[in-house]
Amino acid sequence: MLKTIAVAARDHARLAEISSVAARFGIGMLIARMGLESGGGEAEPIDLPRRTRQAIEALGPTYVKLGQILATRRDLLPDAWIEEFEHLHSQAPTLPFDMLREQVEAALGEPPEQVFARFDPEPLAAASIAQVHRARTQDGREVVLKIRRPGIRRRMEADLRLIRHLAGIVEASSREARRFQPAALVQQLAQDLFDELDFTIEGRNADRLRADFARDPRVAIPEIHWQWTSDSLLVMDHVAGVPPRDGETLRAAGIDPAVIAELGADLVLEMVLVHGRFHGDPHPGNLLCLPSNRLALLDLGLIGHVSPRRQQEFLGFILALRSGDSAALADTLALWSAASDTPRERILAASERLAARHGGGPLVLGTLVADFFPLLRQEGLVLPPDLLLIFKALVTMDGVLSAIQPGFDLAAALERAKGRLMLSRLLPGRSGEALLLELGRLRDDAPRLIRALARKLESEPAPAPEPSAPTIARAIRWLAASALASAALIAAALLVR
Repeated sequence: MLKTIAVAARDHARLAEISSVAARFGIGMLIARMGLESGGGEAEPIDLPRRTRQAIEALGPTYVKLGQILATRRDLLPDAWIEEFEHLHSQAPTLPFDMLREQVEAALGEPPEQVFARFDPEPLAAASIAQVHRARTQDGREVVLKIRRPGIRRRMEADLRLIRHLAGIVEASSREARRFQPAALVQQLAQDLFDELDFTIEGRNADRLRADFARDPRVAIPEIHWQWTSDSLLVMDHVAGVPPRDGETLRAAGIDPAVIAELGADLVLEMVLVHGRFHGDPHPGNLLCLPSNRLALLDLGLIGHVSPRRQQEFLGFILALRSGDSAALADTLALWSAASDTPRERILAASERLAARHGGGPLVLGTLVADFFPLLRQEGLVLPPDLLLIFKALVTMDGVLSAIQPGFDLAAALERAKGRLMLSRLLPGRSGEALLLELGRLRDDAPRLIRALARKLESEPAPAPEPSAPTIARAIRWLAASALASAALIAAALLVR
């Protein structure tokens, strides 16, 4: 209680603003339940998800980012909340450039009118974290300046103090809420926010993705001008193109929607399964279609990372689903949700339902997700955050592709991605890494595989004829050799790790 009073006293102005917004949108009872407000006798609104989304947008970038993180938690939130949170956008009124001039001049070392051959003081776009202006370099290149809004860091730090305190209250008082892991969500929120505030991180993300696709002329990522870029200012090439919102608009611009759909599917799967880093939010505002059926990636502040092991698990999950292998699905789900303590029988039953509905035919990602995540909530399964971001990126891209090319089947792209993933393991210079990966995988998987074999033997006992003495001797030698080989491989894996 004393800590709550201290937090409220330190950030009382922001807390008063939050309470005012909550009351305006009819969600005051949520604040009251969390222990930061004494009032709150309002009746629950009819459309609480929509009102909450509107209140989050009014509260600004910290809460918008929190809502966007929650939008990935399909394993925890009902569809109505997910749909609203997926529509969250972080807009803000434009600022006169005079309010940004001092900060820009400090970053550039001189006025932008002297640095650039042309600088437009009228903003091209504005959001709650940054404002964008166009310019032309002295050598004639068209660029944009992404300028961080003054004072935004202090405001976010105050918001994070309040949200972190709220998370502690909720986690301590509600067993059900602990499934959400509120403290971990706040930690993720803080990391994402501070990454977005430092524009050098977005610049490095762009450089890494550009290197990943350096040999693919179909993919364009704006070049960063590092001589002018800092944590508060990002200068990059301007890209002109058509957002992939509908097929008719693309055709009118001379762009083939079918080709773009195939490229988009290949692109996101290659990022996830081959390169191990991917655009975390590939919606139409962050994608542009270019002449010659090319695709540009923009706004690279949020990048997801996938370990080689997770790549294998995710690809195995998708392929098991396509083939209708419910046992393999159950193994992967049990691995992903180990902290949930759900009985194996329930996981297997859930896997059988998934395989029955989606196995053996075209894989429609939107339909799969509509079944998969409610099933996880029903069985109390909670997935790791990195997997949720992968699913979100795939679902977002799938929505884009379906809008420009209705009926697009992602199954062929998955097969192509499987081939590229296998090829990437065999490229020169990767053999040592692949060996370490496989040895490490064997070490980690050995106990699970042994348990699975034991379950298999217990569930399917088979009578056997009485073996002869030579047969028994050969079997003993074979088992001994197998045990020694397995022990050697596991020991090697431990050593190389």
